[in-house]
Amino acid sequence: MMGLMPREETRTTTPPTVRSSAAHEPGTPGGASPRAWTMRLLVLGIVLSALNLRPAITSLGALLEEVRDGLGMSGSVAGLLTSVPPLCFAVFGVMAPRLARRFGPGAVVCAGMAAIAAGLLIRPFAGGTPGFLAGSALALMGIAVSNVLMPVIVKRWFPDRVGSMTGLYSMALALGTALAAAVTVPLTDALGGSWQTGLALWAGLAVAAVLPWLPFVRGHVAPPGAGDKAAETVTPAQGPAPAATEHARVEAPRLRMARSRTAWALAVFFGLQATAAYITMGWMAQIFRDAGVPAGTAGLLLAVTMVMGVPLAFVIPRLATRLPHQGPIVLALGLCGLAGYAGLYLAPAAGAWAWALLLGVANCAFPLALTMVGMRARTGPGVVQLSAFAQSTGYLISIPGPLLVGVLYQHSGGWGLPIALMSALMIPQMAVGFLAGRDRTVEDEAAR
Repeated sequence: MMGLMPREETRTTTPPTVRSSAAHEPGTPGGASPRAWTMRLLVLGIVLSALNLRPAITSLGALLEEVRDGLGMSGSVAGLLTSVPPLCFAVFGVMAPRLARRFGPGAVVCAGMAAIAAGLLIRPFAGGTPGFLAGSALALMGIAVSNVLMPVIVKRWFPDRVGSMTGLYSMALALGTALAAAVTVPLTDALGGSWQTGLALWAGLAVAAVLPWLPFVRGHVAPPGAGDKAAETVTPAQGPAPAATEHARVEAPRLRMARSRTAWALAVFFGLQATAAYITMGWMAQIFRDAGVPAGTAGLLLAVTMVMGVPLAFVIPRLATRLPHQGPIVLALGLCGLAGYAGLYLAPAAGAWAWALLLGVANCAFPLALTMVGMRARTGPGVVQLSAFAQSTGYLISIPGPLLVGVLYQHSGGWGLPIALMSALMIPQMAVGFLAGRDRTVEDEAAR
């Protein structure tokens, strides 16, 4: 995909001849496409990275009561803790495009996985709430840059399979989220009952995710199509054609995303669905526990909510790419969310499994939002800029939600007001999601 990272392409092109992808991969027999093992390694890297994008959060949600007791946190401070993920995603996510232009997206994702591993190892043993927050911030910084760059890597390496690849990594993300929610409590009990050990063990999965990205760190592997285009215009004996040289110097146009209504609608939709997701990941297990559900079962209920994203995260992006307007999907997911919140309010324990299923369906607004990022821009650079704008702005919007839930819970002494807040936020989410689903592109609205 030429042009997605224009500055990176000029770096990997060696004057005076333009190198094909065979030059990037010694031993590739005469073809310009990357070898099959390279593509398989990239898919493995995407899947392992996606598995690591939520366990830092849902493992904490499953053990939040133990962490609060161990660190002496109030409900308001715990609410602040559940607001740290969107804060870090907003602050560090906006840095991802610049880092990707400087070092390459593969190198940035590799560093992100290393940061996740280090943060997960540090935070349980740092001592005190400030150290726990610092370790969490380090892990979440790695998650933030990887969040932004996943759509970019998919668009660059799989331009003709955006829907299916988005579904694959969204499915892996949901699986990692559910796995951490389901097994953290039983694993903690099996390893002696220490919440520190139960949280730290997820660093091993992040270490495994570092390995597939190592060949991509120095940009030695070129995306498909890069070498083909170069080979069509240049031969080693002739040197670069003037047109090819001029093309290599072209900078991608900067889009003024603040001028695009579609970009704003997508950013607000992303923010409100993130608000719902982080409230769910941070507090839903506690809602069930306060209703009399045992801790292990509450963790399983949270896992059920998260695991719903495994099949649906594969189906929804593929369905979305086949529809001219994604608004009907937004409305269907929102109605499931409203039904789930009503159930949590009226009969949290009696219908717990049904409410977990409904909220799991509602949480699939996340892969839908990622898919729309790829659909609402025509070009690779447009996807990079829209992804950074929508995710960074969206996560800023989502920061107050989990914190406010903690404050309302502490001061009201129950879950009635927090659940009412969650339900109220679903209405504007449905409205802006419907607007974001219209068949528009940001290049038409945000060009200088």
